[in-house]
Amino acid sequence: MRLSAARQRTLCALVAILGWAGLAIQLELLLFARWTSGASVVGALVTYFSFFTVLSNTLAASVLTFAAGTRNSTGKAYFLLPWVSSGIAVSIIVVGVAYSLLLRQLWQPQGLQWLANELLHDVMPALFALYWWFYVPKGTLRLRHIGLWVLYPVLYFAYILLRGHLLGAYPYPFVDVEKLGYAQVFVNACGILAGFVLVALVVVGLDRWRGRTNLLL
Repeated sequence: MRLSAARQRTLCALVAILGWAGLAIQLELLLFARWTSGASVVGALVTYFSFFTVLSNTLAASVLTFAAGTRNSTGKAYFLLPWVSSGIAVSIIVVGVAYSLLLRQLWQPQGLQWLANELLHDVMPALFALYWWFYVPKGTLRLRHIGLWVLYPVLYFAYILLRGHLLGAYPYPFVDVEKLGYAQVFVNACGILAGFVLVALVVVGLDRWRGRTNLLL
């Protein structure tokens, strides 16, 4: 998909708006639910940023926002590095796949919750994967980058275990230690991590293939 630089920035801006809109709707719904129950706003923010979906979509929307802009900055230079954008692509693809396989059948959201859900779990993973395929430079990824990428889910898992131990609340049912126990939770986490590594291997493989193909053109 060869577009002019201006049209490419416009496309990135539109997708970024979708990402930020999904995040904003989800935050508003959570804040409203906490407010009506008399819970603290600070607690709502902590809960909000305890979801891997929210964190990964925030990273993806940030990449697209930087890609849509014309001003240079340290943040833009970092987020648009191919290995950084590619790692975020792996994360948000895992968000979409894990939701479809593990969580979609557990509830039927309605109204604005349905909209936020679709944007964060279906629309953004698909659109960011397309952004990665067409606009992130190829041919620079190596297997060692996977070792850096997996730090994100590993540190996230450590965080939600600590948060759950302190607060007794877990963001996803498959990591609920109080219901499943640590042994089963670690098995579930290892399975998801294996899926993350598999997606990462596919991304690296596609990057290497596209890099070689581009050299031949």
